[in-house]
Formats: sequence, structure tokens, C-alpha cells
Amino acid sequence: MSLTLADLKRGQQGIITDVSSIHIPLKLLEMGCLPGNTVHLVQVAPFADPMYLNINGSHLAIRKETAIHIKIETVNG
Repeated sequence: MSLTLADLKRGQQGIITDVSSIHIPLKLLEMGCLPGNTVHLVQVAPFADPMYLNINGSHLAIRKETAIHIKIETVNG
């Protein structure tokens, strides 16, 4: 089973492995949401949506419905 960005818990980090879904807005790719980049889940809003992330130093919030289309590998730390 592959993990997605939506599977991260607060404080966990991961490395983006795939963003090939048509459901991922181009704006996210332009903001650094690309394979190989490190992502850190900083905070989750009430009711778990949206998610506040740090991707290679850029802070952004994305909805969980988008996060389920971004595949990751978790890293220790």
C-alpha cells in the first residue's frame, strides 16, 4: 500500500514520490510540490481539513481531497 500526503500525522515528514494525478492543481507544482521534495506536516485544521505543510521551506495549506493524490514515502524524524 502506498502512502499519501493525507496519511501524514502532525509532525511527521515525508518525501514526495509521485504527483502525476490530474487532480493536483498546477499551482501546487509551481509552489514546490514535486517528486523528491521533503514535506513536513506542521498543523491540521479542525475536522482535519485543510492541512498546513512545509515543503522545502515554503508554507502552504492544501485540502485533504487534494492530499490523497500526492504519493509519499515517510522518513524518520
